[in-house]
Amino acid sequence: MIEQTVSIERMEEAIAIFGSFDENIRLIEKELGVRVVGRDDQLKISGEAEAVMYGTKVIESLIGLSGRGEAINEQTIRYLIQLVKSGNEDKIQTLAADVLCVTAKGKPIKAKTVGQKKYIEAIQKNTITLGVGPAGTGKTYLAVAAAVADFRAKKVNRIILTRPAVEAGEHLGFLPGDLQSKVDPYLRPLYDALFEMLGAESYAKYVERGNIEVAPLAYMRGRTLDDSFIILDEAQNTSREQMKMFLTRLGFGSKIVITGDITQIDLPGEKVSGLKEAMRVLNGVEDIAICRLNESDVVRHVIVQRIIKAYEDDEKARNRAAGPNGGYKRNEHHKK
Repeated sequence: MIEQTVSIERMEEAIAIFGSFDENIRLIEKELGVRVVGRDDQLKISGEAEAVMYGTKVIESLIGLSGRGEAINEQTIRYLIQLVKSGNEDKIQTLAADVLCVTAKGKPIKAKTVGQKKYIEAIQKNTITLGVGPAGTGKTYLAVAAAVADFRAKKVNRIILTRPAVEAGEHLGFLPGDLQSKVDPYLRPLYDALFEMLGAESYAKYVERGNIEVAPLAYMRGRTLDDSFIILDEAQNTSREQMKMFLTRLGFGSKIVITGDITQIDLPGEKVSGLKEAMRVLNGVEDIAICRLNESDVVRHVIVQRIIKAYEDDEKARNRAAGPNGGYKRNEHHKK
């Protein structure tokens, strides 16, 4: 059992680190197995040597982030603990990232993980970016924020958001209304992100002017999209032909972001995912970036990370149980 002391210079830092009813400190104690006691302008961390070392680094990092005006919450603390345990504490300073966009209500949108920061940088530097990862990693949300930022800066004249209308166990034909009404539920996450960034009134105004378009992927055929920021969401559900069609819509002065989760493909078993194929075909092509986010980049409730990890572990276990022959048969099936 050892003890380490960390000094806190300002009361604001102490309030941010402790959190409401000391919830942040309690979380650090629970996750690392240490005891943290505040005395005057110092925090004393006690416990086993390795745990105390981790706790000290986490608290020092929290002080640094608080001093730069970053919000401290449960997700931040869990992510810091993860970085420290994996020996990547040197990346913590990158969390105090630049503001990508400000929502209609004045909320700044920033990268919350190292993976998200790399994703944003890739979008800003490349003409085409593929963002691939599980639910909750901010793939679509950050892409929409980047699109709104470019639109406000007059780098593009239009924002075009699209998704393939693939049925995930439900039947599109049974939904009421005309074609637009039938596909609107598939496009709802894109609407929601735009409403938050622009506000409902501004969104409606830009749609009326033709500056914003939210439409099914089928509506993209035969068009050339100039001076536009184009986002293809749920791209894992595109076919090989749809993906090629979409990529060749790119016009002058435009940028494309393609997002998807290759673990949630709703295509029939015999169809190859256009996203998976694009990742293979476009790998290494100049001005095209492929960003892979993982469960550590999930910024939703912590249980979402656990769910994703559980499914990944189950998939690996089933692949091991199938053995090399089982894997070979599956691959042959997909080739057909």
